[in-house]
Amino acid sequence: PRTRAVEAYIVEHPGSDYMVDVLRALDIEYCASNCGSSFEGLQESIVNHGDNRMPEFLTCLHEESSVAMAHGYAKIEGKPMMALLHGTIGIQHASMAIYNAYCDRVPVYLIAGLDHEGPVAAHNATDMAAMVRDFVKWDHQPRSLDEFGRSAVRAYTIATTPPMAPVLVVVDAHIQKAAVEGNPTVPPISKPQFPSADLGSVKEMARLLVNADNPGIRAGRAARTQDGIDLVVELAELLQAPVDGGSARLNFPSRHPLAGTGTGQPDVILNLEPVSRGGPAGAGTSRTITISTAEFLISSNFNVNGDGAGRADLLIAADAQATLPALIEEVKRLITDDRKRRFEERGARIAAAHSERRRQDIMNARYGWDASPVSLARIAAELWPLIKDEDWSFSSPQGFIGGWPGRLWDMKKSYHAIGAQGGGGMGYSLPASVGAALANKKHGRITININGDGDLNYAPGVLWTAVHHQIPLLTLVHNNRAYHQELMYLQQQSAARNRGVDRAAIGTTITDPNIDYAQMARAYGMYAEGPIENPSDLGPALRRGVERIKAGEPALIDVVTQPR
Repeated sequence: PRTRAVEAYIVEHPGSDYMVDVLRALDIEYCASNCGSSFEGLQESIVNHGDNRMPEFLTCLHEESSVAMAHGYAKIEGKPMMALLHGTIGIQHASMAIYNAYCDRVPVYLIAGLDHEGPVAAHNATDMAAMVRDFVKWDHQPRSLDEFGRSAVRAYTIATTPPMAPVLVVVDAHIQKAAVEGNPTVPPISKPQFPSADLGSVKEMARLLVNADNPGIRAGRAARTQDGIDLVVELAELLQAPVDGGSARLNFPSRHPLAGTGTGQPDVILNLEPVSRGGPAGAGTSRTITISTAEFLISSNFNVNGDGAGRADLLIAADAQATLPALIEEVKRLITDDRKRRFEERGARIAAAHSERRRQDIMNARYGWDASPVSLARIAAELWPLIKDEDWSFSSPQGFIGGWPGRLWDMKKSYHAIGAQGGGGMGYSLPASVGAALANKKHGRITININGDGDLNYAPGVLWTAVHHQIPLLTLVHNNRAYHQELMYLQQQSAARNRGVDRAAIGTTITDPNIDYAQMARAYGMYAEGPIENPSDLGPALRRGVERIKAGEPALIDVVTQPR
């Protein structure tokens, strides 16, 4: 289709209507955005031509929140959500969240508006995508409406083909607003193919694993879906090998007897989509097999220096989940009755060791039970009975909360834990949790977010988005009134230089005055309680919070907590 120059104020069939038809064909349910003049044509078409459905326009107060919401949504729903950005400044605001999603291998569908005739010249650029090109998988600036259709479909396919990552399409305001000639159709949409390992590599992997005395599996990002988790379970049970899920999203049931690091140093390690290049501790003494789609992204600075296979004796550029069925069949073929007996004996030893570690975790959770500030273990322990019989989802990282939910809860579904931010960028947890809760809402799931106070302060405006769009999310503020990791680092540096630690709080604490997060949430219209300092007040507050989200509204509980 062609567009003709805008000759009149009234344009009844603008190009942006066609753009909405394409987005609907791509099954994009939501568009998160902080409004901007460079895409006013597309926004008008979404809310009027599209009747604000498929996609539905979600109002955000910051572009970083828009992209982080799409990040969390995709990790639950398994498909991209759209974030709509205004020119150079929108992309710059969103860049941290884009980087997080890229590092986390999550598809986010980005469209940025471009308007050379807009009110602010600095909001435009000749090559607008250049600012984020190192951490998007693909970008394009179509020169016509016809090009937009092809570009939009190609962007979706590229984003959802492993290794998944954000994509960006830059759309000129003139193309959005000009009248459409003819009856343009949506280009054909093809489903992506997931790259699996070749047969020779599968046979070699199976041989090494079956012949190993003490194999171990490291499941970084092994599972894209619940089917992926089930495949990892099947492989682990065949080999009776321990599975270390690491710090990424859930890849293995937390209470499975094989969940953990096993006993002793593995002689063969199977890395499934490793999160970092460093490899597991002690990997230098082990034979290492790595299956990773990161090897397909070799042009990015991040992939060169930060992500991918690292040390590997056998490196296979393939998608782990797509490769597992063939690997499982080959392992089955190689296991003899004698090996099966030895594997079962090994599995019994591993299960006993893991059972003892779990018992120790439960014992450790009791320390400081009645202490004030409240212990993080108590938050997780008191919350679990309130949600264990519900269909629940834990949406926030666990690194700053001692991993207590993973240590105490029964996590077995892919949405039970969706992992951390990917790039380590703060300001992720709250907006990503709102996006996850949006995806969980239609499934009737409740969503739990234990959010650090430092992280929350980066983008608190997304609390309003959750209230405005009636997205049920329970946020518990881990309020230790500090950037405590950095506080510890500064204490360490001061001690190493023999200067004392009395000034380590400078620049690392969030006190004087203390921030009242419950009052902050109420200012955005959200139900909130706290700050809670007495641990005996915690249980009743959690119960009320769970009741609120089960009724379909968001809630926040501010808990003054132990540092870690």
